[in-house]
Amino acid sequence: MMEKTFIHRLLALFPNAIAHKLLLMWMFILAFWVIYFSPKDHTKFLFSLRNSISLDHWNTFRNSTYPEAPPNPEISPAETELRIKRIVEKLDQLIPPRPFTNVSSTTSATHSRATLLSPRDTHCRGDRLDVLLEMRDHLGRRKEYGGDFLRARVFSPALKAGASGKVTDFNNGTYLVSFTLFWEGQVSLSVLLIHPSEGVSALWRARNQGYDRVNFTGQFANGSSPVFSKCGLTLHTSAELCEYLDYRDQEAFYCLKPPQVPCEALTHVTTRNANVSYIRQKEWALFDRSNVGVEIMKNFASIKVLACGKSKNITKCQLGMKSPFPSGYTLKRKWIAAFCKQRELNETKTINDCLKRKLIYLMGDSTLRQWIQYLPKMVKTLKYFDLHGVGPFKTHVLLDAERHTLIQWKKHGHPFITQSLYSVKDDNYIPREIDRIAGDKDTAIVITLGQHLRPFPIKIFIRRAINIQKAIERLFLRSPETKVILKTENTRRMFDNAEMFSDFHGYIQNLIMRDIFMDLNVGVIDAWDMTVADSTDNIHPPDYVVENQINMFLNYIC
Repeated sequence: MMEKTFIHRLLALFPNAIAHKLLLMWMFILAFWVIYFSPKDHTKFLFSLRNSISLDHWNTFRNSTYPEAPPNPEISPAETELRIKRIVEKLDQLIPPRPFTNVSSTTSATHSRATLLSPRDTHCRGDRLDVLLEMRDHLGRRKEYGGDFLRARVFSPALKAGASGKVTDFNNGTYLVSFTLFWEGQVSLSVLLIHPSEGVSALWRARNQGYDRVNFTGQFANGSSPVFSKCGLTLHTSAELCEYLDYRDQEAFYCLKPPQVPCEALTHVTTRNANVSYIRQKEWALFDRSNVGVEIMKNFASIKVLACGKSKNITKCQLGMKSPFPSGYTLKRKWIAAFCKQRELNETKTINDCLKRKLIYLMGDSTLRQWIQYLPKMVKTLKYFDLHGVGPFKTHVLLDAERHTLIQWKKHGHPFITQSLYSVKDDNYIPREIDRIAGDKDTAIVITLGQHLRPFPIKIFIRRAINIQKAIERLFLRSPETKVILKTENTRRMFDNAEMFSDFHGYIQNLIMRDIFMDLNVGVIDAWDMTVADSTDNIHPPDYVVENQINMFLNYIC
């Protein structure tokens, strides 16, 4: 009643009909404001507006006129930045700068000396054999510092057997190389000087100097005629850029924005090695074929190993077990783990029973794609499912509909180095792929990372590894029974472009991965150890190595 009296008196103040209408309209607007824009609802309304016009919550496309716009350090967790800094500092201490004037003053495999400690006529299986190395330069002078990149191996060609040796650097020009005698028979010893310490120092300095050893070219959809543009992890230009940013994980990829074409039209990427080097001209002599992978122990006689009745009880392979070095050995081309007991999974029924109702996600490079290419040879019921992609780096899927088994391989995100044109329409970094997986006791994830990151500054690799670690921790919070396995990098040809692809880079990345993943309940498939043991030296190892990797994986999940 009071409200009606108030309105009647208010209208009486404005006898004009038009004034009445205007007053009623303003009163309606005031009522709407009071109802919808109270303090609590006002906040909700503005937030809903903001959300309705935002792009994807993490992967944004923006045009920029700023060159090389780096990830915003204020957004990145301080913890991650500190971890990256600490790891780099440790590596800088591990790989200090070494003076280089000419090759004659660098480590020489021919002039260095190897001495077998405690030699005997025969040894027992399981014994450890120690060799002391005294490194000398090409003029026969003793080296006074360490840092040489060595690869040690014990092997028996007749038995198709091999294992890695462990190298301890005393940082004074001497090394202790320890070999475990895993099998009986005649065994030979090998220590290769892959790079002298001066070469290692040059590689480490050069790696962390630039991003431009690889040229990225992006293909943008533009009607019937695609447009191509320069892309990369950083771009030195003042031109307008398309930025493809992951704000949470501080990952970035850039392309020069093509005229009249939106950034969202990027569909494919391809790469070429650039004619760029940060190795000094005189240092290239260190990476000549004659100076890479030179044998130090070529005059050593073979050693006889007896069974001696020794045996060792070990538990079955499980996730979370610490992988020692060496982690195992090959015998008759079969990998035998040194730290856990493997089941023989060589019958189709056994493997089928293991894979029943499993969801398996393979994330990484083409060394893991080899698994999905080899698995149908092991399990005939696994059939390819075509996802309509194009090229060798499309997402690959195997299905066994009867047993409800799915196995998927998907390449990791930038950088990915290949001359083949590959799609980036559904591209994702591995942490984001892990975030999309619900997980359960029948879900397994296998991750490998490294080969495509060797040509770039080490901070890129460290950040990616930390982001993957955090994604696994999030996965374990929502689904602790999910099985996660890390496949390490394997070795590759020694004579590939050393600055970009030397196994020294892979070795350092393996050390980083082991350090970052040390406390996680994950399994490790030591592809590095396997390929050293078999001396394959191929970025894509032969089928028997791939089969050994898969067998180790099945032991973890079955």
